[in-house]
Amino acid sequence: MKRTKYTATAAALLAAAALTLTACGSDDASDPVAVVSEDASSKGAVTVLDQPFEKPDLVLTDTHGKKYDLRAETEKRPTLVYFGYTHCPDVCPLTMNNIAVAKKQLPRAEQDKLRVVFVTTDPKRDTPAELGKWLKGIDPDIVGLTGGFAKTQAAARSLGISIEPTTKDKNGKVVSTHGTQVIAFSPSTDKGYLLYSQDATVDDYTKDLPRIIDGRKP
Repeated sequence: MKRTKYTATAAALLAAAALTLTACGSDDASDPVAVVSEDASSKGAVTVLDQPFEKPDLVLTDTHGKKYDLRAETEKRPTLVYFGYTHCPDVCPLTMNNIAVAKKQLPRAEQDKLRVVFVTTDPKRDTPAELGKWLKGIDPDIVGLTGGFAKTQAAARSLGISIEPTTKDKNGKVVSTHGTQVIAFSPSTDKGYLLYSQDATVDDYTKDLPRIIDGRKP
């Protein structure tokens, strides 16, 4: 698979093209909120960051109605974090299903180590109960979080992902505009060093998950 070396300047150009906002079900896009630089391990739909992200200091409500401290609950655990919403007609369910399918191919012990966290960008509609119902159809072990939008938006921005308050399109349909990247956090450093675009496939995750769980770079 082709690997490319980017300088910091080139990375800024790449980020402007790659880290865009997606209004699920539409073709809307806008500029990213942050620039990421890449090292020689960048390939296809997966980017290895040479400046890993700090895990967000985020406390929200899980699908059982209990407070969930992202840093504390996932400390020293391999963790994938995604921001999306349950009414998304395309990208969100596809991304979560790809991860779920890849995860099921792992040995049970490795599945138990992995944390997959889905943070809603549409908290008004995605109540704990609704979020839990939606995730149950994909993988009941996925952690679903909902809560104040401002807090969620700040956490997403700290990872270079932009999300916007829900709006209505010309047909009156409520849409949530959000970045579609998955960030993988290493259990050895608790930092996010891998970024998956919406083009990442089941095969991409199947290949990388064992190394992510072990704290190694894919």
